[in-house]
Parts: sequence; structure tokens; C-alpha cells
Amino acid sequence: MPELPPVTVTACPNGPILVRGDFELRTPDGRVVAQHRRTVALCRCGKSTIKPWCDGTHKIIGFVTEPEPPAG
Repeated sequence: MPELPPVTVTACPNGPILVRGDFELRTPDGRVVAQHRRTVALCRCGKSTIKPWCDGTHKIIGFVTEPEPPAG
């Protein structure tokens, strides 16, 4: 059986959280959230109309994240 690539989570500056790979997303009570792609964008601004998925509202409302800390 081929080894699956690792799951990656990327917080996009001023945007969503991208999750890539073979993972399962669950609600707080443990129910599995149906997904149809191996890469999903999760809302981080709290204003998406299709939560937990991102719908691009962060661009409309001017959502801004904290700057990345310097590497090192």
C-alpha cells in the first residue's frame, strides 16, 4: 500500500486555513463533516456563510491577521 503524503495545515495571511491531505474534519460533538476534496479552505474570519468552509468574505470585510513572527 502506498504511503499517503502528510497532512499539511497552512494559515494564509489575511485569509483562510488550508488543510491538505487525508484527514477527517469533525464537529464539536464528534460528527464527521462531509468533504469532497483533499484540500479545503476553512474560514478564519468568522463571517463565511458556509462555515466551516471559507467563502471569500474575508476579502470583503478586510480581515487582517497578525504578522508572521521573524524566522529564527
